Order: sequence, then structure tokens, then C-alpha cells
Amino acid sequence: MKHASPLQLYVHIPFCVHKCHYCDFNSHERCEPAWSDYQQALIAELKQWANTPMFMGRKLHTIFIGGGTPSLAPPSMIKAIIDAASHYCGIHKHAEISMEANPGTADAENFRAYREAGINRLSIGVQSFDATELRWLERIHSADEAIQAYNIARQAGFDNINLDLMYGLPGQSLNGWLKSLKRAIALKPEHLSCYQLTIEPHTKLAVRHAQNPYALPNDEHALSMFFETRSQLSDAGYQAYEISNFSKAQLKCQHNDGYWLYNDYIGIGAGASGKWDQQDQGITRYSNIRTPERYIKSIIEHGNAVNSEDKLTGEHAAGEAFWIGLRRSSGINRTTFKRRFDIDAWKLFSHELQKWRNSDQLAITDDFICLTETGLPIADEIAASVL
Repeated sequence: MKHASPLQLYVHIPFCVHKCHYCDFNSHERCEPAWSDYQQALIAELKQWANTPMFMGRKLHTIFIGGGTPSLAPPSMIKAIIDAASHYCGIHKHAEISMEANPGTADAENFRAYREAGINRLSIGVQSFDATELRWLERIHSADEAIQAYNIARQAGFDNINLDLMYGLPGQSLNGWLKSLKRAIALKPEHLSCYQLTIEPHTKLAVRHAQNPYALPNDEHALSMFFETRSQLSDAGYQAYEISNFSKAQLKCQHNDGYWLYNDYIGIGAGASGKWDQQDQGITRYSNIRTPERYIKSIIEHGNAVNSEDKLTGEHAAGEAFWIGLRRSSGINRTTFKRRFDIDAWKLFSHELQKWRNSDQLAITDDFICLTETGLPIADEIAASVL
């Protein structure tokens, strides 16, 4: 490529104490995960990718350790992964290195060790501060334990913390949601991710909902939650830099923003995915074997664990980059898009997008293409029109 994007690393830790019924991530309940074997497989896979032509010599700008429940992992394993990333790839001096944590697995000694290992951003999966909602979500923590986990993280030295919250739960009122949101704001985290519950196919929740539908909020009720969330967080000093993500100034999640900017990334671990740009403006993407034991076995026997690989032409990659990038509050940078795909985004997609512009749900300037406030709730519909 003429302009290589910043390179990112995603590390997947697939193990959980309990898989929540709404979760569609690649996670597996294991009483005693094979930590040593999994660590060795991760490092072997990272070494393999770091020595490929498309990634060789490119330092990492961000690292994100997700799951599953990464906070189940021994701190020595987290340190070994970061050390391997530094050795095989190199890590930029001020790189963001994030890890997800479950409040039900918070441990003061471990949190301090994670910080010492190099983790400088923690994302805590709170979801709710309401006891009834937490039980329905099948979370393994209480509201008090969530607050305790946050305080433990602060005491361990973390000064960049995200809290995940979920709204649109069955029977949830606007006031009920705002009560949880305000409790989160009161803790003063640097970042908040607020997602509406989605019933994903092939989850336990989807099966239960099909058999006996839950009383989910109607569209009007869900929209009131969405816009009130944005209002409350704006008043509290949080900037909406993406549809569901809010941060204090200059503290957005650089790793996730990199996905929306269509950066290249290495993915290691069971079910992880990676992506790189091709010289012809298309991309190549791969996904790993999902079962941890099969992933480990494949790394040992073959040196990689790729389960599938697909390539997108430049035209299809441009559509995907637009679809993902439109989620950002600033939208699509037309100069950056043209540099990447050798064509202006509006010129490429004006036919598909004109009706959204006419209805004032899409704003077009010389520099950016972005959603308006009325376009935000139908972001997926607008973005999908270019695919």
C-alpha cells in the first residue's frame, strides 16, 4: 500500500467462568483452562504473523486483550504476551494497551500485576448497577462488586478506565436505565461504552426469546434511552466519538477507533481475526479456529490456526470501510478515504446516499461525510446502502 495504516494487535482470551445468555463472542466455560499451553500457542502465532511480509517491521500502535474473561488469566501470562509483542513486533512508546476485566474476577494483587506488566487501560464489564437486571443478564457480579472492582483498578494505578453498560433490557424503564448510567458517571471513569441489548442469532437468549418473547422496549422507548444517554453524558463532559462510545477529551479507545478507521490488525487466539490491506486496494482477512483446544493443537501441528480467509476487492473494501467508518461522530474523512481508495467517497457512493442527504440524515462537507442527529438511530440502514 502507498500509505500503511497504523498496526494493531488483538489478543483473544476465550475462557469464562460462565457464558452469559446474550453473549455471541467466542467464549468457553472452562473450570481449569490450559493457561500454559494457550500462552505458548499465542506467542507462537504472534511470532509467525510478525514475520510475514505484510506485518514485518511495523510497530504496534495499540494492543487489546479481550474475551471471554481476560482478567481470569495469570498476570505472568499477560506479561509474557506483551513482552513477546515488544520482541517480535515492537511497541510504540505511547501505545494504548487495553485489557477487559469482569468485576466478578477482580483481584487487587492481579490488577497491580497487570498494570506492572504494561496494561495501561482497563475496560470493566459492568453492564448494570441494578440487581434484578444483573441476574437477568446472568452476570457473576453484584453492583457493589462492580464498584469494588473499579476502586481496585484505581488503587492499582489505572488512570484510564472504561465501563461497559447495557440498556434496552426487558421491562427496563428510562428512569431505571438512567439510574445505572448516573451511578457510572459518579465514578468518573475516563470512558463509557453504552450499548443497546441486541438479541444475536445462535445465542441462548435468541432461543429463549423465540420460545417465549421478552418484553423488549419498542422503538420509541429505545430511542428515548439512546438520546437521553447522549444528553446525560454530554452534560457530564463526555464526548460522543462513536455511536455507542463516549470519552473524556483525548481519551477515546484508540484500538477500537482503529477498527472504525479500517486500520490493519493482527489477531491471535481462538476465534481471533486479522486484516491487512492489499496493493490492489482490496483487503485480506482471516479468522482462527474457535475452540481453544483445537486452536492450540493446530498451532502445535501447523504453526497457524487459520480457519478461514477471504479477500475483498477494492470496491468491496471501500464499501466496508465506509460502512464501518460512518459510526464515528466525525464520519468519513474524504481526504483520507481518497488517499486509501483513489476516489472520493461522495463520488463513489452519491447515488446510494443522496436520499439520506435529502432527508437531512447525512451531512456532506468538503472534508467529511457524517451522520446527523436524526441519522444516528438508523446508522446501520444508511451505512448498509453502500455495501
